[in-house]
Amino acid sequence: MSFSPQARQAGVRHARLHVVVPLALAPAAVGALLLLAPSAAQAHHIMEFLALAPTPLTGLLSGLAHPLIGPDHLLFLLALSLVGLQQRTTWMLGLLATGLSGSALGLVLPGLPGAEALVALTLVVVALVLLSRLPRPVLVPAIGLHGYVLSASVLGWTSAPIATYLLGLMLSQGALLLLSLTLLRRLADGLGQRCSQLLAAVLLGIGAVWTWSALVP
Repeated sequence: MSFSPQARQAGVRHARLHVVVPLALAPAAVGALLLLAPSAAQAHHIMEFLALAPTPLTGLLSGLAHPLIGPDHLLFLLALSLVGLQQRTTWMLGLLATGLSGSALGLVLPGLPGAEALVALTLVVVALVLLSRLPRPVLVPAIGLHGYVLSASVLGWTSAPIATYLLGLMLSQGALLLLSLTLLRRLADGLGQRCSQLLAAVLLGIGAVWTWSALVP
């Protein structure tokens, strides 16, 4: 039995859809499960769990692990990959540089009131960008805010551990963004508008709940 090129193409798109939808929904599902633990979005530092002294090596390891143990940051980075589907890779790297600039600002001027709630609110912001309700440039201050909050973990450290921490942070976030962006671009044909809207709605809900939990003890 032979199939027309149109039928084969439709079959390929259908197969890709079965792959890309679970892949794209997985981060949102993880975030939804983390809503059951109100303190999860405030877990930020591997040093707190392992009681390690700040050294250049532990600073590097902490920076590398940070996106994986901070669910709010992890979900925000993965959501940026969805926005970045229509952007050049240099746009994503520019956002990373903005995040590091935010970390530098946090080291100089720490203590922004309500920073954790604002970070949770950035999930709502990226969801509205995905829904075309906000322009993409609003993501620049959003990721800068994430970088600002990440610097709070290393206040009081000496310069060498701070430098390696920031290096590890840049490497881990860059690798995570580029990997997720590469995978999504390869499967982009199966990621239709309806799926993007569903993901945005899930992100908006998670961001709203996390913001509320940060504001109300």
